[in-house]
Amino acid sequence: MRESPREDVQLVPVTILWGRAPQQQDSILKALFAESWRPPGHLRQLMAILLHGRQVLVHFGAPMSLGELVREDGDPALIVRKVQRILRVHFRRQRETAIGPDLSHRNNQMDQLLAAAPVQAAIVEEMATRSIPYAAAYDRARGFAREIVSDYSFSVVRAFELFLTWLWTRLYDGVEVHNFDVMAKIAPGQGIVYIPCHRSHIDYLLMSYVVYKRGLTPPHIAAGANLNFPVVGPLLRRGGAFFLRRSFKGEPVYAAVFNEYLHLMISRGFPIEYFIEGTRSRTGRMLPPRTGILGMTLKSYLRGQERPLVFVPVYIGYEKLIEGRSFLNELSGKPKRKESLWSLLGMLRELKREFGKVHVNFGRPLPLAEYFDRARPNWRDEMPGGTPDWLREATAGAALELTRRINEAAVVNPINLVALALLATPKHAADEETLRGMIEHYQMLFRHAPYSPLTVFNEEPADAAIEHARRLGVVERLAHPLGDLIKVSDGEAPLLAYFRNNVLHLVALPALVACLLTHNARLGVRRVAGAIGRLLVLAQSELFFRCAPEDVATSLDPVLTVLEARGLIQRQGQDLVAPDPTSRAADELRLLGETMRPTLERYLLTLVLLEQHGSGNLARNRLEEISHLLAQRLALLYESNTSEFAERGLFANVVGNLLTAGLLRQDEQGLLYFDERISAPAADAELLLSAGVRQTIRRMAGAGLSTSAGTDGRSGD
Repeated sequence: MRESPREDVQLVPVTILWGRAPQQQDSILKALFAESWRPPGHLRQLMAILLHGRQVLVHFGAPMSLGELVREDGDPALIVRKVQRILRVHFRRQRETAIGPDLSHRNNQMDQLLAAAPVQAAIVEEMATRSIPYAAAYDRARGFAREIVSDYSFSVVRAFELFLTWLWTRLYDGVEVHNFDVMAKIAPGQGIVYIPCHRSHIDYLLMSYVVYKRGLTPPHIAAGANLNFPVVGPLLRRGGAFFLRRSFKGEPVYAAVFNEYLHLMISRGFPIEYFIEGTRSRTGRMLPPRTGILGMTLKSYLRGQERPLVFVPVYIGYEKLIEGRSFLNELSGKPKRKESLWSLLGMLRELKREFGKVHVNFGRPLPLAEYFDRARPNWRDEMPGGTPDWLREATAGAALELTRRINEAAVVNPINLVALALLATPKHAADEETLRGMIEHYQMLFRHAPYSPLTVFNEEPADAAIEHARRLGVVERLAHPLGDLIKVSDGEAPLLAYFRNNVLHLVALPALVACLLTHNARLGVRRVAGAIGRLLVLAQSELFFRCAPEDVATSLDPVLTVLEARGLIQRQGQDLVAPDPTSRAADELRLLGETMRPTLERYLLTLVLLEQHGSGNLARNRLEEISHLLAQRLALLYESNTSEFAERGLFANVVGNLLTAGLLRQDEQGLLYFDERISAPAADAELLLSAGVRQTIRRMAGAGLSTSAGTDGRSGD
């Protein structure tokens, strides 16, 4: 063109896109193969042509004069680079207009991760530790990055939305979302970390679906490496999942890569989601929080503070669980089945069953800066170069606070109500009038003495709750000339206990009051509040109660008002008086207290074992083991209304709470020491149980002592 300056060549950029933007597709298959930023392979391109042959977008851009460029820049190499840059920007803008911004940044992210100073330092240390060249250490780090990093795709997210909309209509009667307006109060530009409770594998899909359908960006989800198996793993990864191992032990490079990836996402403002319990709850209770990834999040925030960070606790409640049977198998001692494509396909037969409704309730957000201001007022002035020494304690406090806020947002559905009422009966059966009355007692407590302003409960008539439970196969009606009976369906009692445990913390106060007055005809209000406060110290890692033990009296007042209004107790001055032992009210008060009886029995069993062995004679592991074995025996010989009564983890929680409260001390050998203060909670527990139960526990604890005689206390370590 230099030789013929009057001639010109017009470059016309032509954009060809196969298929519309994923969000405009109404077919799962078409959404998966819609135009995206991901470079297509031969098979993907062929599928796009076959599926979107009638939805091809061809866009002709404005012509670009090559002659003008030649006249402006004489150097051919500069002209070529300029044309390439102009066309690259043009094609990118056209693609953004058609399908949205580019989020397929996986390779770029991995390059950034591996170039980060902490990761480079870990690679260099790996070279020295393993005596390998830099290239080999770098390849290991890159392999870890590939294992961890998500591969977000609009196409897959849209396909998930279409699939899940279909799935929810097959599985559930609906997905009800509560208190989502709390999200509107979070100022734009703040980072968001969703912290849901973990009940089912469905949680992963449900949270993203709920958030996406309400116009917010779906979060990047921390998923266990056990879910990274063929077909499912890549799909979850492209839906926003990033994977982490159960333990980082022995892999400092893996830890460095994961920490840096989390920091990269937080600093860029990507919404994140992870389960603070670390695994699905098999009992229905909130599990003690695991602080690993939470600690990394707090550390990342302290490192940068580019944008405010807000934690959003979320409660997810089901009326029936897809994994219910497998949970029961695990509680009975059978090994956990490894997740695989075949186990997932095996769940497809569950599509024929009914699972009721799902409830998602958003709790009180926790701005991280505000939490630090309370936990460490001068934290901004105490920022060292590395990890501050107070961060571990702050992380534990944040974990406990978030767990409490999840519990605050609990939703009481009809199955929870029926479970609370029916499992308290001796044979898991009751006449319809009694069952209806107990459900109404609970509804009045939730209405007039709510656990939290965010707690939601089912307000339909008790008859509707019973019928709903019958329709789901949880209970059945037995016709009888003197009046119909409602009983738990065969094999359903352990599963029903799961749903009672979901909301056990909501009824702990009235249930403890009921226990006290069932076994003590008259007690002063101050004594009741004191006994309950001391027992809640033991229950902290089981119930995660929202009020401190010293504040129990304040929370107790509305509960007592409701119990009095329902005729279950009487107030005489500063005393609480139980109803006539032969009255219907006395029976109902006893049933109300039965919900907490197994918990109290576990506490008393642990405390009695400690007292009988003596201070400094029993290791923690040994105490937990003996408690577990004796509880198994107690459950086999005597009536128990809960399937997980003897679960060892619950005894570990009791011991942990005693250590946290300072009632126990553990030495370097693992032996447990205590003083006379341990007798106070033991006396309180005895106050809430019948004489027969107390004698049985002491007799069995004595038998356990003789069985373990001659065994060195250190053997449990």
